Amino acid sequence: MISTDRKKALILSAALLSMALATQVVSFPQRPLPNPVLYFVGSEPYKTGGKDWMRYKFMVGNYDAYPNEIFAPAPDLPPCGNNTKSSRTWVEVYDQGGKRLNGFCAFTKAASLNEIWFSLEPGVVPPSWVYIELNDRKTNTKYKSNLADTTE
Repeated sequence: MISTDRKKALILSAALLSMALATQVVSFPQRPLPNPVLYFVGSEPYKTGGKDWMRYKFMVGNYDAYPNEIFAPAPDLPPCGNNTKSSRTWVEVYDQGGKRLNGFCAFTKAASLNEIWFSLEPGVVPPSWVYIELNDRKTNTKYKSNLADTTE
């Protein structure tokens, strides 16, 4: 036979365990994000600082698969130059050989992935193919795109 004190202790333990389980937050693994699908949308001449340039513009076809929170300001992570509120995820543009062409460290939403570009001086032949990498600095995860053509 179980003593009254022991019974009370068992009931109290069961009640505490039940409350702990009821208030425990169940977290499910986050669905992995897809690699970006990059495509060329055109080129345009422009002038800045008194100098002529040719801008090559790209979009990410599946930009809406990325949550906006991965582009939130991340003041707890290393800054991008003087920008202490640069985004959690940075975007880098590379040619097919891995040479960096441009980078974006201040995107604030996934839709900004439709504003990717790099520039060259007029007359300079662009690389045949480029790709981008999204670097989620909070999770140390990189997402690499396909190779995208640089001509229409």
